[in-house]
Amino acid sequence: MALQALLVICLLFLSSVHGQVSYSIPEEMSKGSLVGNIAQDLGLDVKRLKLGKARIFTGDNTEYIELNIETGTLLIKERIDRETLCGQTTPCALHFQIILENPMEFYSVTIEVQDVNDNYPLFKRTEMRFKISESAVSGAKFVLERAIDPDVGLNSLQSYSLNPTDNFSLKLQNQLDGSKMVEMILHKPLDREKQEQFSLVLTAVDGGDPPLSGTAQIHITVLDANDNAPVFTQEVYEATIKENSPKGTVVTRVSASDADKGSNGKIRYSIANTLEIIPLLFEINDTNGEIKVSGNLDYEKSRHHQIHVQATDDGGLTDSCKVNVDITDINDNTPVINIMSKLNTIPEDSKVDTVVTMINVQDPDFGENGEVRCSLNPSIPFTLKSTASNFFTLVTESDLDRERNSEYNITVVCADEGSPSLSSSVTLSLQISDINDNAPVFDKSSYEASITENNTPGLSIFTVKARDADSKQNARVSYMLEESSVNGVSVSSYVSVSADSGVIHAVRSFDYEQIKHFNFRVKAQDGGNPPLSSNASVKIIIQDQNDNAPQILYPVQTGGSVVAEMVPRSADVGYLVTKVVAVDVDSGQNAWLSYKLHKATDRALFEVGLQNGEIRTVRQVTDKDAVKQKLTVVVEDNGQPSRSATVNVNVAVADTFPEVLSEFTDFTHDKEYNDNLTFYLVLALAVVSFLFIVSIITILSVKCYRWRRERIFYKSGANLPVIPYYPPLYADVGGTGTLQHMSNYEAYRTTDSRRSDFKYPETSDQDIISLDNSGTQTLAFGQMEKLTNFDNQVRFLKYFWSHLYKISIMFLA
Repeated sequence: MALQALLVICLLFLSSVHGQVSYSIPEEMSKGSLVGNIAQDLGLDVKRLKLGKARIFTGDNTEYIELNIETGTLLIKERIDRETLCGQTTPCALHFQIILENPMEFYSVTIEVQDVNDNYPLFKRTEMRFKISESAVSGAKFVLERAIDPDVGLNSLQSYSLNPTDNFSLKLQNQLDGSKMVEMILHKPLDREKQEQFSLVLTAVDGGDPPLSGTAQIHITVLDANDNAPVFTQEVYEATIKENSPKGTVVTRVSASDADKGSNGKIRYSIANTLEIIPLLFEINDTNGEIKVSGNLDYEKSRHHQIHVQATDDGGLTDSCKVNVDITDINDNTPVINIMSKLNTIPEDSKVDTVVTMINVQDPDFGENGEVRCSLNPSIPFTLKSTASNFFTLVTESDLDRERNSEYNITVVCADEGSPSLSSSVTLSLQISDINDNAPVFDKSSYEASITENNTPGLSIFTVKARDADSKQNARVSYMLEESSVNGVSVSSYVSVSADSGVIHAVRSFDYEQIKHFNFRVKAQDGGNPPLSSNASVKIIIQDQNDNAPQILYPVQTGGSVVAEMVPRSADVGYLVTKVVAVDVDSGQNAWLSYKLHKATDRALFEVGLQNGEIRTVRQVTDKDAVKQKLTVVVEDNGQPSRSATVNVNVAVADTFPEVLSEFTDFTHDKEYNDNLTFYLVLALAVVSFLFIVSIITILSVKCYRWRRERIFYKSGANLPVIPYYPPLYADVGGTGTLQHMSNYEAYRTTDSRRSDFKYPETSDQDIISLDNSGTQTLAFGQMEKLTNFDNQVRFLKYFWSHLYKISIMFLA
């Protein structure tokens, strides 16, 4: 057909954001037929259709048109029957939208479906029967059933013809709804005696090219005279009723009268409409003419109905009238929310006004009942924007933060303006995807942990923990040591940290006496790109173990000689014999030392101070007490378990050196004097004399040198450092009292540090004698061979040593 070859393309401008294009096509086009090139008509690139995932949104379940995104053309997807789609409504059009994403856009498309003459006029009844009295006068009207042609415009029903026309003719009356009422007019009186039956053919013709037609048979039976036909009180009745009125609701009542009497004056009412919808919606009482609702009225489907009522008496005479029923709208339709396109996930760094969802809302009600407003649930960073009539976009209104809220349930509520208002809602679930915008955060900015010395390498010390508010890979925290040094050594040689768990392990075994604590930093880094990090400081404290036994500083134990302390027999109770000095390089209670007398030649004569190690007499010394006394002192620390050390102290109870020497000679070795003892004594005296002279010369030289330095010091005003003497490698640790202040060495200093002196504990009338195992006695600074038994030799030796000792002490001071 010529109309099927006609394709009219109209491009209408809607707005700067959305476009609208219109097409016109004939109905009944075959599948795959071309409607138009939407890409060209909208000025879009075909690539934009592909990248934007272009698709058609219709809002209902039937899709007649499909989009070929490869070519940008619209094609027929399903055969379009205009009569099924729109019925008698004109113009008939398809409305849909083309949706694009990234960014979201939509374009409205209207396709007008033009009618083709594809339907024949049809009569509901192919045979109509009338009983007409022979007394019917010329001009009597008989309403005929109308034909139905679903086509519209020129293709709809245009004319009727009647054949033969000897006694009857046709009269057509135009109705308000555009239809034609067909009446058969008697223009020549009937004579039953001449012809009792008539057969006529009623033909309905449409205006198509070529025209189509339909026929119906009319059978007329001529009755005897009934010369009065029913007459309605009104030709047209008007009624108004609300939609959704319940069944049985009275619409109106028609009334007709007949001047005849008897059966010829008895009237029956009927609905004469040929449209199928009328009998489904209305019914009439055949005796009183009351019209009631029998179906469901819907303003959105049809706003007006016209009912043709026929009154017929028993004589077959009829009259007709029209009842125009207007349907008034009530707010009986809730808005329908259609999601045109939506995002399920959006990154938290999305910009403001990012389109999340596109919504179309439809309300078929009329006027205010069909006006819709939409809103969102409060306290969410989104807003609705109206882009066109009943079209909305959901966009971001403020910045998003996944750590504050990782998911939003957005409820869109759309309500009409009716009274009462009807509303509907839809809930959209939107996930906020994470970006790496949070660095790991430690539980503490600094940590402190302790570990006992002598630990096993690889021992777990403690755990640092950092948390990252991000998710998945961005929240995967790894731990590492920041490069630093401890005592010039890399911290990684001391500790290591587990990258996954944050557990800090000892790499080596620690020694409290070498290092007591150290510091380093741990970095926590997430798995983002780029990664974020933070750090925390860690202090490791080494705890002491009792792994060192006490060490004896005094008296010094030598391998080749015996040390002896002299106690005069005149010593009183509490006389300080000597002091055992010991240290423990451990700390705390592990270094708290206690002294105990383990063994003694005479336990009743001496005692040892528990805390200070002082050996004192506990009674008066008598002549009966042995000259040679041997004490064994045990020094024990307070650790668990405790450690100890022992020292032997030799004490000589005597007033004179010969007495001591004679006893300690036996203490060491019992040897016989040889005949050459005098020779060795003389030789020893010579050597000692030589050494004494050399010592005097050295002391005088040192004195002169100091005097010269002192003069230089006073002139320069410089200060020289004073280095007090302490036993090497030992000190009073932590104030534990190992060395009591009352017995420690004391330094007396002047403004001139060079003149500072040291004070050593002294005991009156007390001497120290050292005897080696070979029997040679050492007094103060020299050694001498064993004396002979001659008294003069002993006296000489005693006199010599006493004066030599005093002179040496004087010069050394």
